Amino acid sequence: MDTGLAGTVAIVTGATANIGRAIILGLATEGAAVIAVGRDRAAGEKLVMLCKERGAADACFVAADLTDPAAPAAIMEAAQMLGPVGVLVNNVGGNVGAGFFADSDPASWAGDMDLNFGTLLRMTHAALPGMIARKTGTIVNIGSTAGLVGDYMLPVYSAAKAAVHGFTRVLAKEVGQHGIRVNCVAPYGTVSTDPDAFSQGSRFNRDNGFFTKAFAGTSPEDMAKRARQTVLGRPVADANEVASLAVYLASPRASFITGQVYPVDGGSLL
Repeated sequence: MDTGLAGTVAIVTGATANIGRAIILGLATEGAAVIAVGRDRAAGEKLVMLCKERGAADACFVAADLTDPAAPAAIMEAAQMLGPVGVLVNNVGGNVGAGFFADSDPASWAGDMDLNFGTLLRMTHAALPGMIARKTGTIVNIGSTAGLVGDYMLPVYSAAKAAVHGFTRVLAKEVGQHGIRVNCVAPYGTVSTDPDAFSQGSRFNRDNGFFTKAFAGTSPEDMAKRARQTVLGRPVADANEVASLAVYLASPRASFITGQVYPVDGGSLL
């Protein structure tokens, strides 16, 4: 199916790992001019080569940490070298080890909220003026089923993802008049089967990632429990299953869809 994305300049944040990596490869396959944003330059350069092999001749990598307030302006400046930005995928986020809110460290709250929600606000704020001026554009946010039902013992992460969902809806109302669509994909856990999907710069890297604690929900017992909670009997979505929906929502094929939050959950919410 021709998605109509050929030649469209698309930014994907958190692009060197897992969901973001699958999304940018999917956009590259559709002929988009992709800008991969991440912290690991080596992984980013390797990813650019893969994108070019898929037909995205103008693919480029921007090394940036989205928790730096100055990063979005630098990313937009680099993107303008390819042309006006038509697609923004806000993918940066992540959760820490599970725990009760009463036992949490208040010093960690702001960082968790900023990574999952603040980065999205700043990147969107940087991209919107150009989209409004051109009366066209698409934004796809990556949320989580945690933001829909609240993941047990992940209170701050769940709250941050709920904020992503709420912002998606209200921004869609605000910018629809300018021909801009805003949607959200909410995975139920995600894992990539590609061994290259977890780079040294990834926040998921257990040696030097953004978080220092073990990640929640990854033990064999937790994965077995997750599998029992889905209709399809699988514990998580593959990154490519999430990416295929994100690419569709970013494309003109989804031209009458906006303000929606789509779970990719194997039926767990049922």
